Amino acid sequence: MTETILQNVAAVRQRIADAAWQAGRDPAEIRLVAVTKYVDAAAARQLIAAGLTDLGESRPQQLWAKADALENEHVQWHFVGSLQRNKVRRTIEIATLIHSLDSQRLADALHQEAESLGRTVGVLLEVNISGDASKHGVAPEAAAALLDHAARLPHLQIRGLMTMSHREGGPDVARRDFARLRELRDQLLFAAPENVDLGELSMGMSDDFEQAILEGATIVRIGSAFFEGIVS
Repeated sequence: MTETILQNVAAVRQRIADAAWQAGRDPAEIRLVAVTKYVDAAAARQLIAAGLTDLGESRPQQLWAKADALENEHVQWHFVGSLQRNKVRRTIEIATLIHSLDSQRLADALHQEAESLGRTVGVLLEVNISGDASKHGVAPEAAAALLDHAARLPHLQIRGLMTMSHREGGPDVARRDFARLRELRDQLLFAAPENVDLGELSMGMSDDFEQAILEGATIVRIGSAFFEGIVS
């Protein structure tokens, strides 16, 4: 397993670099988050050994369990899935960045728990840019209102936007979706409060991260590509 993971990690890094160079960008601008929802803590540890220290989980309980199992590793955890308000506190004790802020009620819950912990929590607004009913996220036309609400909560640190491309449609549709998120970010910047940073664009997964990089992704969330030949 170790050799296969090392080869897969190297291949993904090369693909990121190739896409960045094609876009006229520095590959170092792009943060690679390894999503470990497909594997156990032992396999996640092999990703860490391969140099991947930004890890992502999409379910709170899996995040908690893996964080406990890997507590001696130098890892920055990202939460990339839908987050229920009753699971906020334990999650923000672990995760350095929440990629899935999609409602004012969740913003309020995140702020309340962060305030009680005496800290701030980094968040990305999740936007359902494709309109796919199977996807989470605020509608593009409602993103400005959510941004304004979250910006008034001092224990939230807004750092950018996140999206997923449409489930069907292929590379061209994915690239169109990612371009729309970038354009939305640029529109929001005009009226964004001074305390808001929209520098991060978290978009692109194993099937479409190259298209995301071409359209300005600063974070790509990759899981299954690391485990090809291992996990069916």
